[in-house]
Parts: sequence; structure tokens; C-alpha cells
Amino acid sequence: MDRFAAIADIHGNRWALEAVLADIDRRGISRIVNLGDHLFGPLDPAGTADLLIGLRPPWVVKNIAGNQDRDPMDLSPSHQEWLDALPFSLQMPGIMLFHGTPLADNLYLLETVHRDGVSLAEPEQIAERLGTGERSPLLLCGHSHIPRVVAFGESLIVNPGSVGLQAYTDDAPLPHRMETGSPHARYAILEQDTAGWRVDLLQVPYDYEAAAACALRNGREDWAFRLRTGRAAN
Repeated sequence: MDRFAAIADIHGNRWALEAVLADIDRRGISRIVNLGDHLFGPLDPAGTADLLIGLRPPWVVKNIAGNQDRDPMDLSPSHQEWLDALPFSLQMPGIMLFHGTPLADNLYLLETVHRDGVSLAEPEQIAERLGTGERSPLLLCGHSHIPRVVAFGESLIVNPGSVGLQAYTDDAPLPHRMETGSPHARYAILEQDTAGWRVDLLQVPYDYEAAAACALRNGREDWAFRLRTGRAAN
């Protein structure tokens, strides 16, 4: 698997996912790893699930679960069955996929939350969160929605960013915000050559106004603002 796309944190944003899949297809890539938090949110979980489940050859997609894939959602039995069957993590030759960390899908791997904000985690913090298990040369995570490429020893850690939600707030472990600053859908392309892994972090325009209108219809003005601006609050 020497060239593939990595996506994460779709959060039911079908419009963003359609744009990302079209961009991936335009680049002649058919292999995708999907790092969790697929459906949760006030947008279009059913349409997003149908799109993901309906991907057929030549598409080759590896999906894992995220922490919010466990949260209660109003899904059809077939959608819930698909979600429940997703693995916590996945090991492939030279590559490991997980949502948050290899030990916990609700913790950040590459970010540390302080009382005054969020910063890139220190190497010793990353080491603790990775645990003592064997580390693959390429580690792929999501959860924070922030695109990053971080060198860690003999490994490269990549967060492709979020397909569907470019800003949010959270209270754990302390109140904080995550924001990218624009509404573009994010994903990554990874390509291996003799020198190692090349990573392209991409931003894709899409009809975020349609997604924001859906959020407003479902009573989530906060999501509408975040979808339009990539910022957590005005």
C-alpha cells in the first residue's frame, strides 16, 4: 500500500465527503483508510453511511471506529450494524491505524490541552500515549481534527485532519477549542518511496453552505457557524 488517501472525522457531513471522494478519484487513487467518527452530528448521518457502505471496487477502503461512533444516534439497523462491526484499530504492513491513541480513542495523541489553550504534545507525552507496544513506521490517527505530520523516532505520525468539521469546543480534559480557520474539507495523500513517506495535507472546497443549512434546520446554530468559518466561536 504505497499510495493511498487518509480521511477522518467526517461527522455526518455528506457534502464534504462527496467532495473529498471526488478529489481522491480525480487523482487516480482508489485506496482509502478512514480513521473514525463517521456519522455523529446534526447533519446527514444516513446519507454519509450510505455513501461509505456503498463504496465498491475499484475502491478499497479500510474503516475503523472513533469514540463518537459509540455515541447514541438515530440510525437504521443496517447502518448501526455496519458501525458496530468496525474495529478499534487496524494493523497493516508497516502501518497502524487508530482514532485517538492506540490505547484510547477519546484522547489526543499529538495535542496537549492547557488552561490557556492547546499546543503540540511534547515527545515524552506522545511516547506515553503510544504505550509500550511495537510501533509501525507509519502511524495514522484522527480525533483532534487538526492536520499534522509529526516525526517521532523511527515513526511518522500523521493526522489528516477532519473531512467534515473544521472547528469544535470540548470540556475534556479542560475547556478548549480546536479550529483550522477555514471551512475546507481536509484529508491527506500518502506515498512511499525509497526515501520514506511523502505526505500531502490537502484542503478541498465544498458546498459548506448546504451543510450549514442542514445544521440550522436541526437546531444547531453553533455547528452552522463552525462549518461556515472553520472557527469554534465568533
